[in-house]
Amino acid sequence: QVQLVESGGGLVQAGGSLRLSCVASGRTFSNYAMGWFRQAPGKEREFVGGIGWTHRTYHADSVKGRLAISRDNAKNTVYLQMNSLKPEDTAVYYCAADARPYRVVVVTSLSEYNYWGRGTQVTVSS
Repeated sequence: QVQLVESGGGLVQAGGSLRLSCVASGRTFSNYAMGWFRQAPGKEREFVGGIGWTHRTYHADSVKGRLAISRDNAKNTVYLQMNSLKPEDTAVYYCAADARPYRVVVVTSLSEYNYWGRGTQVTVSS
């Protein structure tokens, strides 16, 4: 049973920073890409960024330059560093685990991820 637990969300002023963490358990973490998604009220869940098993990263255009993703395989943890936060970044942020090991590219489709955390709320005030 794979479990993903996010932490690090909270309330921050516009322009501030947050670092989200996601701890995984239940399978060989290092073999799989990990993704970060977010869902704002009334909107669909969207891809934010991801990191492959080779540590290659990919970010959505809306956050490129402001977010950085990293992973520590020794700690089974993936991180999402968010800088220069904007009110429109307000959402519940979820981490997810790729369904396939050793995938060459970071996929952006929700359907390619088969395990999800419960999410952590990020609220950016103006």
